[in-house]
Amino acid sequence: MSKVLPRISRRRTLQTAAVGAVALGLLLWWLLPLGEKPPSGTIVFSTGTPRGVYQEYGERLRTELARDMPGLEVKLLNSAGSQENVQRVATGQADFTIAAADAVETYALRHGTGAGRLRGVARLYDDYVHLIVRRGSDIRKVSDLRHKRVATGLPDSGVRLIADRVLRAAGIDQKDITPVADGIDTGPDSLRQGKIDAFFWSGGLPTKGLDKLAKEAAFTFVPIDGDLITKLHGEGPGARYYRATNIPESAYPAVQQGTQVPTIAVSNVLMTRTDMDPRLTEWVTRTVIKSRDDIGAHVHSAQLVDLRTAIYTDPLPLQAGARRYYRSVKP
Repeated sequence: MSKVLPRISRRRTLQTAAVGAVALGLLLWWLLPLGEKPPSGTIVFSTGTPRGVYQEYGERLRTELARDMPGLEVKLLNSAGSQENVQRVATGQADFTIAAADAVETYALRHGTGAGRLRGVARLYDDYVHLIVRRGSDIRKVSDLRHKRVATGLPDSGVRLIADRVLRAAGIDQKDITPVADGIDTGPDSLRQGKIDAFFWSGGLPTKGLDKLAKEAAFTFVPIDGDLITKLHGEGPGARYYRATNIPESAYPAVQQGTQVPTIAVSNVLMTRTDMDPRLTEWVTRTVIKSRDDIGAHVHSAQLVDLRTAIYTDPLPLQAGARRYYRSVKP
């Protein structure tokens, strides 16, 4: 004998569907970051030179931001590097950027326009100083650069700031070398063609702009040792962010052949201003942290972005939106 199922009224069906829709809506609301509509509008992100790590990171981050905030347009603006990036954000020419901590501190020490408005979003990864010469070069230490043609980076770059300080620590003045304003975009080719004898670079590991030269094993590194770093710290407060480290053998295997290279590193800070919308900054901070693996699959140094250390944006205090994000995920 078949069992007769109770008839469900159309009204009850509609009520049930409505309740289900509300429940689904609440679930989706909960799953959305902050449970609110994503920010929209346009921001300018100052990156770096086309073949540098800042540029690649900026491009990858723009893709991740588009996923989380489809209504936000991110305009990328090339720059010479850290010093120009800091100045751009401080004066309102850009809204977000990456800059090395020493460049941020130096801008403040020089009383740069708008320095007091600068705020941190996240500590990202460390830049490593590369001092590169042709394989077989007679340059074995920094002091051997005297009377050589040396690329010290683009004007207003972080490389230029560090290179000048390293040279002074080694007792070398600008008049003791032939300075050349090559950066990562032109330095490798200039070295290959014999137009320069050495060039400085400061960037995440590995820097793709060195790929071709590295595969040819056409260069070697000049070490920057501990004694020189001690002298470097005597350059003043701006130099306190440099720490002794090694370029690991895995960075450029064909060049290093299993050896580490003593050098210095300095942390990079993602930064903005006090007047940037805190809600937008909170969303940007979240995207930076959660996209670490996706970006890190292409930008190796980005794998080092970590929630536990991202909050330490010295010398900058956290922007209000970034602070709100870190508090929201605090255990």
